[in-house]
Amino acid sequence: MVAEIKKSYKLKFIVLISAFIAAILISVVIGRYSLSIGDFFRVLWSRISPGYVVRSWDPAAEKVLFNIRLPRVAAALLIGAALSMAGVSYQGMFRNPLVSSDILGASTGAGFGAALAILLGANYFGISIAAFVFGLAAVALAYILSRLSPTTETLAMILSGMVISSLFSAGTSFIKLVADTDDQLPAITYWLMGQLSSIKVRDVKFMIIPMLIGIVPLVLLRWRLNLLTVEEETSKSVGVNITALRLVVVVCATLLTAAAVSVSGMIGWIGLVIPHLCRMLFGYDYRRLIPATALFGATFLLVVDDIARMATTAEIPIGILTSFVGAPLFLYLLLTGGGRKR
Repeated sequence: MVAEIKKSYKLKFIVLISAFIAAILISVVIGRYSLSIGDFFRVLWSRISPGYVVRSWDPAAEKVLFNIRLPRVAAALLIGAALSMAGVSYQGMFRNPLVSSDILGASTGAGFGAALAILLGANYFGISIAAFVFGLAAVALAYILSRLSPTTETLAMILSGMVISSLFSAGTSFIKLVADTDDQLPAITYWLMGQLSSIKVRDVKFMIIPMLIGIVPLVLLRWRLNLLTVEEETSKSVGVNITALRLVVVVCATLLTAAAVSVSGMIGWIGLVIPHLCRMLFGYDYRRLIPATALFGATFLLVVDDIARMATTAEIPIGILTSFVGAPLFLYLLLTGGGRKR
């Protein structure tokens, strides 16, 4: 029986990895300027081993691939994996499958930072930095408030996150109120809807380091995350410092969320939708759930981004499409109690 279950999980991972690879290959060749799979590999190999490939492709294909298509695909993969891993980590820590990656205010803080930077006339890179810094600051404030509260730690963190999110949302609304309606307000509104159309190589470089700092500890400690889902006395009996483990989860999930949102804008529901779907497919064991969520989230956002840029002549903000998927699933979670049955 155990062997059959392990074989089933292995097969699911093979299918998931195959879908991940297929999504990448499809995403790099489709678009307003389409490429063939052969041209993609030839252009890629020409960069790896220059001089060994005869240049038979249109020179514009190389520019499109390396300056636009590959950075966008890489960003979608990283952001999807980051938001999904942050969401599933918070769900385990709070023992609630209805928790998402922005529970402590990272997304609303980042939105406020971006809106403030746009209001002050910052350039594109300045907007990303402001969003990242304010995303970290929002979670730091929520964590400090929770430590000062006499309420239980997890409940205090949730309530503090709600307060901080509300404050930063109000701040963003005020900035929209005083922003110039011809230039600044449309830019703020478009940023808050989430999009990957402006992604460049520098954006991928900007978010890769904080994301790695967030991803690596969660992957290495994924077996310990199982202890967050049981009673605290049980965790302490095996010699694990739960308070320190919670802090590691908060720091890693915050880095992932803030880095993702600072580049892409507000992309909701992924931190809720993907962990729940992966839990249904791979169970509750975080040794499987963390890598499955990362792969599924990356593939999901990449596919949604393909739809966003190909469905109509004018690109659809990706945050709108993720909401179309997330809202019905959230209703399902409410009606079924969050899928608590194991």
